Amino acid sequence: MENIETTIITTTTSPYSPQSLVIISPCAACKVLRRRCVEKCVLAPYFPPNDPLKFTTAHRVFGASNIIKFLQELPEPQRADAVSSMVYEANARLRDPVYGCAGAICQLQKQINELQEQLAKAQAEIVNMQCQHANLMALICLELPSNDLKSFDDDFTSGYQSNTNFIDENNLGLLWEPLWT
Repeated sequence: MENIETTIITTTTSPYSPQSLVIISPCAACKVLRRRCVEKCVLAPYFPPNDPLKFTTAHRVFGASNIIKFLQELPEPQRADAVSSMVYEANARLRDPVYGCAGAICQLQKQINELQEQLAKAQAEIVNMQCQHANLMALICLELPSNDLKSFDDDFTSGYQSNTNFIDENNLGLLWEPLWT
């Protein structure tokens, strides 16, 4: 008897002879179906008595006989996953009776496409900025006097650790043209 709760109720018929009865709490499926839960109930391991909504949802969409037949056809290791899938599909079908899981999948694919478009745009912007950076560096390298090129390159590749020798009017001399007036 796996996953079946037992409750022991003690009743006394006389003060000297207590009598105990064992009552097995039926699984949620048997409770909903109002039937006696047998010891080898196919549904008991997957629909515990404390979660009747799980079976009710699956029952409304698939029906009890279809659930039982489906579980009996599967090997035991696959049954728990099958029940999870049925409950998920049933919840999706109740939320969206026309499309069910297919509607959720379609919506997620749409989100993926939108995110892929955003990613492509961001990557294009990065490439554009890298090209602009390369063009700017080429322009700076052409306009700098050759003796200042070495110190500029050292400062640039060291990650801007020393900003004193980076681009300022003293290093560029007469080649400096302001971007605004």
